[in-house]
This record gives sequence, structure tokens and C-alpha cells, in this order.
Amino acid sequence: MRVVIDTDTAGDDVVALMLALLTPGVEVLGITINCGNVDFDQQVENALKTLEATGRLGAVPVYQGTRRPLMRPWVDASYVHGRDGMGDSFLPAAAGRPAPGHAVDFLLEISRQYAGELVVIAQAPLTNLALAASLDPTFPDRVRTLVIMGGSNNAVGNVLPLSEYNFFVDPEAARIVFQAGFNIRLVTWDVCLQDGVLGREDLAAIDRLDTPWSRFFMTTQRKVWKFNRTRAGIDGTTHPDALTVAVAIDEMLWQEGFFAWVDIETAGERTRGTSLVDTVGAFGHRPNAAICTRADGPGFKAALFSMLATGTTGLQVRTRDFSRDRVY
Repeated sequence: MRVVIDTDTAGDDVVALMLALLTPGVEVLGITINCGNVDFDQQVENALKTLEATGRLGAVPVYQGTRRPLMRPWVDASYVHGRDGMGDSFLPAAAGRPAPGHAVDFLLEISRQYAGELVVIAQAPLTNLALAASLDPTFPDRVRTLVIMGGSNNAVGNVLPLSEYNFFVDPEAARIVFQAGFNIRLVTWDVCLQDGVLGREDLAAIDRLDTPWSRFFMTTQRKVWKFNRTRAGIDGTTHPDALTVAVAIDEMLWQEGFFAWVDIETAGERTRGTSLVDTVGAFGHRPNAAICTRADGPGFKAALFSMLATGTTGLQVRTRDFSRDRVY
């Protein structure tokens, strides 16, 4: 399985990268950095540090992408993930440096090289992908699957009541991507809250593992755990990006979903970045995405614990028959 991960490396993005890098049978061809969670250069450093922690530094290139949204000022999330995006751990700088060239150019080139087999996992605002699709309208046709963490299924947000951070930061980019013709599979914030949370007992068990990978996990996730306890009413860590990577690798972890037309609100006064999922046929468009409604939470958690204990996830690269899912 050949994968590119587009990320704004902080908090759970780190865990998601670890899952992909430590799963046998998954070839991570590159990591592309998009404006998002924290300072852009810090995000680059965090990706390099994660590669170092997994023993993959120098084997997987990191490409710098867009430093700001298409039309709006950047909105950071350091209040969630810490100023460094790694739990305010301020780890020493990694030995490696990013690869030369722009992330968008890399996405276009690697999609030509592996046309029809490339899986792109997007766990950041979608600016890089929107620019790639705008520069080359055939780009979506060359990507086998675009697996996106973002939005919500007409449900709760985490920045505004109905808006999730990735789509909120660059709603224009998200709209472009959903209109570009990608084969999209969408894992939303509400599914994370349902199937991608590690509670206090889980975190205590991870702490007891006392391995290099578990120690790296606990260090980088401590700030988001504190934020969740004090601000979100969740006594645990939230893992939307890692859950998205897991279901991208092992599609059998995607247990239920449906196809529908999805659009992103760009003009709403209080709904910037809200993902509108048309389940009533109100707009008469053909579906442009598969939306996950239930993931295998225990299976995801088992893969995560295996990775933190042994340095390998135990995930299998498996495919799912999506044709049986309901179409709206």
C-alpha cells in the first residue's frame, strides 16, 4: 500500500504518522506539511521528530507546503496541543531536514508515478490538495483514494458548534477538494468522539508500558489531555487523525457508512467550515464522498496499543466492499 500523508503535525497527527510508519505493508512515500495546528516551521520539525522516534528519519521525505489558507488568516490550535504542538515538550531538534521542493509539486509528481494506486491521507486543512487539484484537474483521477479527516456528519464541531477545525481553517480549500472529483472517504469529528477516544484507564495502561514509543506518546499527548479535561469534558485523548489512518490502512475497521453529496459552508456568519451532508436529496447532486458513521473502536485501540508496546501495529492492509453502503 503506497501512501502520502498530508498533515499539520501536532497532537494526534503525530500518533497517526506513527501508525502508518510502523505498519508492515504500508509504504509512506512522503509527508506533506500544510498550514494548521501550530507554527508552520514547528509542524515541519514535528514531522521530522516523529520520523526520528520511529526510526524512519532519512527514509521518508518531508515536503513543505502551503503556509496560509487560500483566502483567510491562519487560525492556530496551540491552545489545544501546546506551543510546540507536542504537548509543550520542546524536544530537541531532529537531525534531518525537509526535502527540497514544494509539497504541491511532490503530490502531482508522485501521483503520476503511482497513478491509480496512490492513497492520500489528509489530516490537515486541505490547502495543499486544493492547490494541486486546481493546478492539474487530472490529479484527482490519479489518486486511488483520498481519505480525509475533517468536518462532522451534520453534527458537533470543535471550533464552532457545527464546524470542525480542519475545514474551519480553510473552508474554500475544502470546498474545492470536495468538488474536484476525488474518490473521497470521510472520517468526521463525531465518529472520533464515538470510536477514537482513549480514556484515563487506557492512558494509565500506556504509561505502564514504558517503551520508547509509549513514552513518546505520553509526552506529546499530555497537553491535549489537559485541554480535553478542562475545556471539552473528556477525560482522555482524542485521536481523529490516527483513527483515519487506521481505517485507510485496514478498511475493515470502517464498519458502517453511506454515500452522499458533501459541501462546505464558506459564507455562513456562524457556520464557517461546516460540512453539509445532504441526506435528504435537497440539492439534487450525485454523491461525492463516502461518510463513515461507525468504526471499529476496539480494533483501533488494539492496533494503537500494539504499536506502543512493540513498535508494530499489527494492522493488516485489507479492503472493504463499499458498494453495499447506502447511497443518498
